[in-house]
Amino acid sequence: MNISLNPLFLARSFKAGFMIMERVNQTSSVSEFILLGLSSRPEDQQPLFILFLTMYLVTITGNLLIILAIHSDPQLHTPMYFFLSFLSFTDICFTTTIMLMNMQTQDLSISYPGCVSQMYFYILFGCVDNLLLAVMAYDRYVAICHPLYYTTIMKEDLCALLVAGSWILSCGSALLHTLLLTQVSFCADNIIPHFFCSLPILLRLSCSNTSLNKLVIVTAGAAVVIFPLTGILVSYGRIGASILKVPSTKGICKALSTCGSHLSVVSLFYGTIMALYFSSSSSNSNDKDMIASLMYTVVTPMLNPFIYSLRNRDMKSALEIFFRNNILFTK
Repeated sequence: MNISLNPLFLARSFKAGFMIMERVNQTSSVSEFILLGLSSRPEDQQPLFILFLTMYLVTITGNLLIILAIHSDPQLHTPMYFFLSFLSFTDICFTTTIMLMNMQTQDLSISYPGCVSQMYFYILFGCVDNLLLAVMAYDRYVAICHPLYYTTIMKEDLCALLVAGSWILSCGSALLHTLLLTQVSFCADNIIPHFFCSLPILLRLSCSNTSLNKLVIVTAGAAVVIFPLTGILVSYGRIGASILKVPSTKGICKALSTCGSHLSVVSLFYGTIMALYFSSSSSNSNDKDMIASLMYTVVTPMLNPFIYSLRNRDMKSALEIFFRNNILFTK
């Protein structure tokens, strides 16, 4: 299976984001926002810079190794690892969207177009992550519950369609939120008590009516969060029912080996989303909100490569072969 990243859908997604910048300059009296970040104390800026830089480098390195290992090992050219390579690529983009602004030590300001663009790509890559996890759960369901028909169902065309659909739906959702945001006004308050431009916080700073924006958040959230999560729960529910029908130790071990890594990533991903939701709904929750957001946007993409490499024998083998071949090649 060809696991190369399709440049057509990626180019269209990035183009849609950058075209918005031409419009947002004329929609608000606020020219820039001030990001307070994780700490407003000057003495904390240098340690935070080192922390963010280290986490960013670990995230980029880990996910790039996953992509390179999958690309270099023909045995991993399967639907499962095809989806994993896209998940790793999305995690790189997701973290980059957040981290580049926060690896500054002096200037805490971000221009209005830059803030809107960051929000667009944050929503885009977050939605793609959600949908890819649901697609991977469906792939595991077919592999365990219908193993004889797996190659027939999970054809290359279907896999490409699922990935393309995830990107198109995510791009549409991000574009809708961004265009609606450009219709609201920001008068005087430009202080963002966060470390990135979050849509709910921007709406709270607005001095115009945001009821339509909030309605779209709830509606679009069902499409890109609730529906994928429901699909994941249904898939794993059927996987569990299938395992219980043949309660053998070998079958359970095979299922855990097949689904363990993905189930761990799903638990971490949606666990932080729920923590973010409950912290945001409570009073005086700025600190909790930032911690949950940090887990969701930075820590989870950093841990995903470790989860897949440590809990997956095929991936560990591919990484060992990749390192051995490259070390021998350099010598």
